[in-house]
Amino acid sequence: MDALIIALPGILIAYGVFVMGMFSPGPNILSIMGTSMGVGRDAGKSLALGIASGSLIWGLLAWGGLTTVLVAYASLMTIIKIAGAAYLLWLAFKSFRSAMSQRDLTAKALSLNGGASAYYRRGLLIQMTNPKAALTWTVTISLGLSPDSPWWIGGIIVLGTGFISFGGHMAYALAFSTKPMVAGFTRARRWIETGLGMFFCFASYKLVTTRA
Repeated sequence: MDALIIALPGILIAYGVFVMGMFSPGPNILSIMGTSMGVGRDAGKSLALGIASGSLIWGLLAWGGLTTVLVAYASLMTIIKIAGAAYLLWLAFKSFRSAMSQRDLTAKALSLNGGASAYYRRGLLIQMTNPKAALTWTVTISLGLSPDSPWWIGGIIVLGTGFISFGGHMAYALAFSTKPMVAGFTRARRWIETGLGMFFCFASYKLVTTRA
């Protein structure tokens, strides 16, 4: 219990980074939005389940990989955290740049044959071939881990973010099957991306200053 209390601030920040990342439209989110709008809610939900499954796999890989590294080379945690902080700053820069741009939200529908299973497989493929997913998961896990963390702390992070991933991606599929939601998101895009940039800056700072 003491280990959980000590790790709790890092775990909560890790959850926060993961949630904020889901608000930042990438190939996975845009594909869900476009498919839900252009093909239908059921197709969007199947695609979302595949993407969420891929996200969970990345989480398990990141957890196992970082745990193995820390057991062998605890001093590498500092390097991992510095690299993760730099990546978060890059995400912040991209969010601020996007907030200042005039671009419109571009979401393309995926039209596939094969029913729900085809959309599930495509969602899984999209997420497993997304390098941003691997980097985001490495940062997320490292936010809650330190060289002396019990192995199960990473499990709590993966389990919690797994629930967030499935719930969040399904929410996108349901919400963006309606055009008014897309219009509202587009109008609020600049405010959302400015907030994301500020949060990523904060998370970068916490990553290099908390139990580094």
